[in-house]
Amino acid sequence: MKRLSLLFSILLAAVSVFSQTNPEYKSQEVSDDRIPVPVLIKHLPDWETKKDQAKITNRIEDVRRDFGNAAVLSSFEFDAGTEAVYADYAEGRLLIVEFPTPQGSTAADALIQAKLAESPDAIYKRIGNYNAFVFNASDANAANALLEKIDYGKTVQWLGEDPYFLQRFERYIAMQGRDMVISTVLFIAGVLGTAALIGVFGGFVYFRFRQKKQAQWHRFSDAGGLTRLNLDNLSE
Repeated sequence: MKRLSLLFSILLAAVSVFSQTNPEYKSQEVSDDRIPVPVLIKHLPDWETKKDQAKITNRIEDVRRDFGNAAVLSSFEFDAGTEAVYADYAEGRLLIVEFPTPQGSTAADALIQAKLAESPDAIYKRIGNYNAFVFNASDANAANALLEKIDYGKTVQWLGEDPYFLQRFERYIAMQGRDMVISTVLFIAGVLGTAALIGVFGGFVYFRFRQKKQAQWHRFSDAGGLTRLNLDNLSE
């Protein structure tokens, strides 16, 4: 059993070394189409026209060599599982580096920003876990527009039962209950406010109507010669 474990470890090490030194690197993440294409390539702008000439690698040394040892590329290293893809565009040479975790991308972003402050030799933007560069850009606006076209469409799906389904359902019920209470309170307040405004307006109109009618009344004496006191100011 120990010999089998040792042999298995040696095979894993050999595969790891081979994958790091193999110039014809194959991406670990490919699409499920009839003709598999690395997902990272499919996130390039206009990837259909660039897929044949795009290069993908998991070695920072390959990237540095192909980009003439640009200063900004010396500021960070590839973590295990990091991949890079690059292709030429009219706006410049686009490089996308995908780190396997947000933490790795964030750490690299800080180093890249600091290096670019010293020697701004590329147009740069962090997009999700992508750290994207445009080298040899003829126009900064065009290079930024090219970066905006990068499709970062990562999704996470559970292969089995979602362990957070109950928590999300409870949160949904709580939020729906909260919204219902708020809507009910606002509706009641609106009804009461409307009723109050209608009451004030109706009372004012009735008051003005009574005042106008009172202005048309006159005191009078009855047939017996007695004067009737108009104490309520409403009778003729």
